[in-house]
Amino acid sequence: NRWLPKEALEKVSKKLKVPLNRIQHIVTFYKAFSVVPKGRHEIHVCTGTACHVRGAPRVLDTVQDLTGLKPGLTDQDLKFSLETVNCVGCCALGPVMVIDGEYHGKMAPAKSEDVLKNYE
Repeated sequence: NRWLPKEALEKVSKKLKVPLNRIQHIVTFYKAFSVVPKGRHEIHVCTGTACHVRGAPRVLDTVQDLTGLKPGLTDQDLKFSLETVNCVGCCALGPVMVIDGEYHGKMAPAKSEDVLKNYE
């Protein structure tokens, strides 16, 4: 499911004999973990310096308009989750958007709209 419900955290806490609040602290510290359901498609828009100066804010605005999401949220249909990341490691391709692990470079607002259509 790509997220950790409270019941799972409670089981880990009990099994490891670690207080639940410590488990929650660890889980919420790392971005790899989520305590809320994630959409079927995870969208990551790079907002690092190279992507930013090449137009990432406009790409992010377009993605937000198309999905109705702000970064860190998932839509009610559990179709999309949107996140921003500081760098995805391919600055020469910026702005970069990663959907379900698939990298899309040289993004522009219109191109991001076309790419998102492939994930509906």
